[in-house]
Amino acid sequence: MSDTIVEAVEYFSANVADLKDIPAFAKDMKEFESKCDRYVHTILTELNKTFITPIEREDIMALTTSLDDVLDGIEACASRFEMYHIQEPDEYIVLFADNLVRSAHQIKKAIYLLSEKKLLAIREPAIAINELENQADDLLRVCVKSLFASEKDPIELIKRKEIYERLEQTTDCCEDVANTLESIVMRNS
Repeated sequence: MSDTIVEAVEYFSANVADLKDIPAFAKDMKEFESKCDRYVHTILTELNKTFITPIEREDIMALTTSLDDVLDGIEACASRFEMYHIQEPDEYIVLFADNLVRSAHQIKKAIYLLSEKKLLAIREPAIAINELENQADDLLRVCVKSLFASEKDPIELIKRKEIYERLEQTTDCCEDVANTLESIVMRNS
């Protein structure tokens, strides 16, 4: 799932910087989200068949759900580009996308550390994810302030504001992954 998140977020970032074929972009993002949903189903199936798990079942479920939420969030953002007919990229969306790429790489790093049972090392990427989420909070304040200062079309303002807020909510989902990982570390080290 973490590999798919990285792949999806990098694809998202590359495409929001240069919005050309929005329907294809939204469709491809939906495919990433569906792929992640299939992983969730596989994990649940295997969890139901497995008697002894490497970590608590509840932790596996919480981690699976939080990872799925990241991809659901980024796909929801991509779908808004198509629904709202957003044709012009802007610097704030590109900055959010960059933040999400960095967060996704930290998530992947942490998940690989978990699979290698290097629990204490997970703190470093978890802290990095938390810092990235704080940066996204600051970015949301700046971009909404700028939007209200410069955008005269109320419809465009509503569309952009929702996209900014959804992007920031997706960084919150990344932070939820970090928090879940920290809980797992605390219970298992």
